[in-house]
Amino acid sequence: MTIKVGDKIPSVTLNVMTEDGPDAVSTDDFFAGKKVAIFGVPGAFTPTCSAKHLPGFVANADALKAKGVEAIACVSVNDPFVMGAWGKDQGVGDKVAMLADGSAKFTKATGLELDLTERGLGVRCQRFSMVVDDGTVSSIHIDEGTFEKTSAETMLSEL
Repeated sequence: MTIKVGDKIPSVTLNVMTEDGPDAVSTDDFFAGKKVAIFGVPGAFTPTCSAKHLPGFVANADALKAKGVEAIACVSVNDPFVMGAWGKDQGVGDKVAMLADGSAKFTKATGLELDLTERGLGVRCQRFSMVVDDGTVSSIHIDEGTFEKTSAETMLSEL
């Protein structure tokens, strides 16, 4: 069952790359007490994700924060090394937390998995965006063919 408005974010552990290597991030801690803009992508370094989705959130980070968003996160079914390298390649700095869901625990717990096994990609995350207030989903969009409804610009227009 896919996560929806009013649902709590599942309690799982994700990973983030730090200067000292991979570090665990609890969703309970990450989402507690703040408004978070989170978006998911099928894969790091993939065409739409790299050309449009992630760059849109980086470019609009200040505008999102001006509307009350306290943290922005990108999640993908990739390991923390890949997510860290992609973040560096895209120049995210401290604007977007690059959360690795290497075992797809978050993706599966939210019902946002996308099985691309037949295309050689395994289980991935659907393209989505959501606003989470203190651990509870207040808005969500799932890509159904075009990335625009999950873009930073759409999120901004709705905040």
